[in-house]
Amino acid sequence: MFLKSLHIDNGNGIVRHITFHSGLNLVVDETPTGDLEATGNNVGKTTVLKLIDFCLGGNAKDIYTDPENRKNENIIVKNFLQNTNVVVSLRLTSDLTDLMANEVLIERNFASRKGIIRKINGRQLIESEFLDALTEAFFPGQAGKKPTLSQIIAHNIRYKDISLSNTLRNVHAMTKDEEYEALHLFMLGCNFGKGEERQKILSMIRIETAFKARLENFQTRSAYEASLAIILREINELNERKAKFQISPTSETDLKLLEEIKYKISSQSSDLSQAVLRRELILEATADIGLGRVDIDTQQLKEIYSEASSQLAGINKKFSELLLFHNRMVEEKVRYISKEIPALELSIKNKKKNLSTLLINEKNLIEKISLSGSLDELEIVGETLNEKSRRRGEFETIISQIRKVESQIGNLDLQLAGIDEDLFSLHTQAMVQTQVDIFNKYFSRISQELYDEQYVLKFDIVTTKSGKRVYKFNTFNMNMSSGKKQGEITCFDIAYTLFADGEDIPCLHFLLNDKKELMHDNQLMKIAKLVEKEHTHVQFVASILRDKLPPELNKEEFFIVKLSQHEMLFKI
Repeated sequence: MFLKSLHIDNGNGIVRHITFHSGLNLVVDETPTGDLEATGNNVGKTTVLKLIDFCLGGNAKDIYTDPENRKNENIIVKNFLQNTNVVVSLRLTSDLTDLMANEVLIERNFASRKGIIRKINGRQLIESEFLDALTEAFFPGQAGKKPTLSQIIAHNIRYKDISLSNTLRNVHAMTKDEEYEALHLFMLGCNFGKGEERQKILSMIRIETAFKARLENFQTRSAYEASLAIILREINELNERKAKFQISPTSETDLKLLEEIKYKISSQSSDLSQAVLRRELILEATADIGLGRVDIDTQQLKEIYSEASSQLAGINKKFSELLLFHNRMVEEKVRYISKEIPALELSIKNKKKNLSTLLINEKNLIEKISLSGSLDELEIVGETLNEKSRRRGEFETIISQIRKVESQIGNLDLQLAGIDEDLFSLHTQAMVQTQVDIFNKYFSRISQELYDEQYVLKFDIVTTKSGKRVYKFNTFNMNMSSGKKQGEITCFDIAYTLFADGEDIPCLHFLLNDKKELMHDNQLMKIAKLVEKEHTHVQFVASILRDKLPPELNKEEFFIVKLSQHEMLFKI
């Protein structure tokens, strides 16, 4: 898919209409660098890239907030977008030269809840449907799976600091190693049959590991066991002291019963809190996975897909079949993870009922013993014994829970090991290496052409902090020079687009780049010539200061929009 147009309008009419073409597309800032009063900041050249990202599922707040401090908002821009009902329309096409080519029209506005516009090809979608529909439009069969759309297209949209300084690890700072593994294997076309099951097991391992970490928040299992041994010894000593007192059989029975009740209350309370905690962790996980489900009126989409089928060749599956298959997979994941919920709910209900009964019995016994005239020293021994019994019940429950979680993690690790045996087999490694070698033909050629250097991609199998093996991909310079990261990034993005087309891997054909004035004139010229030569595969969109352009590129034919302090993007 190539960019065809970006249209911005509001209640007052058209704000901007930007038409894209093949090859090099420049968003230029015409503010003179020598003008000390007009700084050139905030004219909107980066905002053009942000608006495209917004249409492709990005966050509206990125348009008007400071990326380094999310609390700082440009109130003027925010109010303009929301109060004048700005609508952004992005049109993409499979071929810029063919008027009959397949197109996708995305429309979004900045309203909150009521009045919100979130459309694809004219159809209004709820938030949970929107990203899945976008994913299916560009990467059929990938909706609800990992990697996500935002991860797949992160290298196509580079205006954030992380994407401007990282070739491969460009999604966001919290992205896990296994997520990057799934992303890079997907990009290379290395389909792994048990990938979905592996992600499910890894998700369960994270839940169990988080549960274990909370259980051991204060002490480890071995520390609890050591403490329990001391408590049991102290309870025996207290029982021996109590046996020396001469008290009535009734008081003796009541004290013993109170001790048992205290122990049961402690055990029941601890058990209840752990059950509630586990339910919360599982519900959080199922909620996250449940977002992947799509509920769409398939009857309404029959006409749309009939029209699409008449225009596109090769559609041999009904949308309802794809939708049903996807939803069944999501529902299966939810069922797998949430299968404990009914038993947990019943257990929590029974534990609350039992705990309530025990508390009533405790209260009655305490009142009875306080009226029996027991000796002060015996009461002190009894209170101490009760407290020790309470702690014993608490520790025994926690130890039992930790052992159970450790057992579950062990079983999940065994299942994961069986899958990883295939994922990291020599056969799979050879398949990955083959794809890397094919990609490097493009990567080294493009980098040689642009920088007279050869960049290549490599991978290693490493062990993460959580002890899991993953494929980890890196780039390096065969010439051993330090090179420039922006140059490496540009070479990678162009090379990947050519590689994906050569391997019939779905991809977006446009590359958005910010701050290209940081590049040398010679490199800009070479990029322009290269994308012109490869214009049927690569569309290069860059924001840049006009004063920094080499004369050969300072031409109207390359400009798609010109901005300045006196002609800002939103004209406000």
